[in-house]
Amino acid sequence: MKYEGQKQREMFDRRRNSWIKNSAYIFNAIFSDGSNIEVQVNSEFSSSENAFNYAEKYSKVIGQLPNILRKDVRTVWIHKGKKPFGGGNFNLLIHTDQGDEYISKGILEETLIHEAAHTSIDAYLYPERLTNGERWIEAVEKDGSCYISTYAKDYPYREDIAELFPLYIAVKYFPDRITEELRDIILSCCFNRIKYFDEQDYEMNLYEN
Repeated sequence: MKYEGQKQREMFDRRRNSWIKNSAYIFNAIFSDGSNIEVQVNSEFSSSENAFNYAEKYSKVIGQLPNILRKDVRTVWIHKGKKPFGGGNFNLLIHTDQGDEYISKGILEETLIHEAAHTSIDAYLYPERLTNGERWIEAVEKDGSCYISTYAKDYPYREDIAELFPLYIAVKYFPDRITEELRDIILSCCFNRIKYFDEQDYEMNLYEN
């Protein structure tokens, strides 16, 4: 982590549900694979030391994401508050009070996988992207338009990929960490979409052991 000082940045803040301009604390998070992400921490954290602690805390987890999920992440926004995380805009959005709740429930990593899928995968697979989008829809239809969650079913062209990708990782890379019953549910509902993910030969950098 390299501190770059305070600089003016435009960030989205869910507490206001709008874009804000902020003299944010800026950190350059550099990962072992050579990639880097600018972490922008709201000035409300009052000191560069306090901001650094949050930047480092979340960058470590982001650095553990599969390579494909960090591919289009250029910035991270960190604010206080208990509002849902977000993905898209070449960014990951974090609200730290909400982050504490995700940590207490043991779902911080899964949440970041979900949001990073929005950032780095959605734009390449949904229908408006023509060829790949058509193939994704074909996979959905082959699965009988079954969705793994109500959220995915209610927003099929927005949440299906993000809801499914953490489960793809579980089935493909960590099958010993889920029950056979859950594995069967995932595959019986989404086998062709799981197969489609696998055919993309994504750079994951994940290992079973």
